[in-house]
Amino acid sequence: MSKNFELMQQIGRDFGVTSVPRPSQEFSKVHEKVRTNGTRLDLGQVAREECLKLVQRIFLRQTEKAPRAILFAGIDQATVCSQICLLVADTLSSTMSGSVCLVEANFRSPSLPGLLGTTNHYGLTDALLHEGPIRSFARPLEMENVWLLSCGSLTTDSPDLLNGDRLRVRFEELRNEFDYLLVDAPSLTRYADATALGRLTDGLVLVLEANSTRKEAALRVMENLRAAQIQVLGAVLNKRTFPIPEKLYHRL
Repeated sequence: MSKNFELMQQIGRDFGVTSVPRPSQEFSKVHEKVRTNGTRLDLGQVAREECLKLVQRIFLRQTEKAPRAILFAGIDQATVCSQICLLVADTLSSTMSGSVCLVEANFRSPSLPGLLGTTNHYGLTDALLHEGPIRSFARPLEMENVWLLSCGSLTTDSPDLLNGDRLRVRFEELRNEFDYLLVDAPSLTRYADATALGRLTDGLVLVLEANSTRKEAALRVMENLRAAQIQVLGAVLNKRTFPIPEKLYHRL
C-alpha cells in the first residue's frame, strides 16, 4: 500500500481529492503548446478529465453562491500549482462562459508568465504601487477569454505588499472585472503569503505531492487554515503512481 494512502484518507475526510497522475510531461506539454500557438493546451486526456472534475466540484456547486475566486497553494515548495492553475483555466474557459483571470501572486518564485512564454514585467506589484484600472495591468492570452495578471516588477520588499489594504481594494476590482479568478500562491509551509491571499478569495485548492508531502505537514497546514477561517474547497494529489482504491475514489 502506498505511503500516501493514509494521507489521502485523512485529507479525504474533509474535502474531495483530485488525482493528477504521472507522467509529469502532462504538465510540460503546457509550456510547449502555449509557446507555439497558444490556442489550446495539450493536456492529455487524463489530466483534462481530472481538471474537469475539479471545475465541476468547485464552480458548479449547487449552492446559493458558488465560488468565483480560488487560491491554489501547495504544501511543499516544489509543487506544480502554476501548471494546475493553467489546466483549470483552460478547462474552465472551455466548459463555462465568463472571463477568467490568472493572477500570479507568488512573489517568491513566479512561474505562470514563464509557462505562458511571457515576462513578469508590469503586473500585480505595479497595480499595488500605482493608479489605473486593474484591467490595464493584465494582458489577454490566446486562450479564449483568459487573462494573465503577472506578478509584475519584483524587489526584496514585494511580498510585504500582500499584507496591505491596497491588495484588498485591487482584489475587489478584479472581482468586478472578471467572472473567475485563479490565484497562484507560494508554499504554505514556508511563507504566510497564502494565508493573507486566502482571506481575499472564496477558498483554497490544496496541492500535495505524491511520495513527498508528509502527513504531519498536511495536517498542520489544515489546522492553520481552519484557524485563519480559510475554506479548503478541494485538493490535488500530483504525480501519483498508484491506483486509487475504489472505496476512496468514490469521494472524488
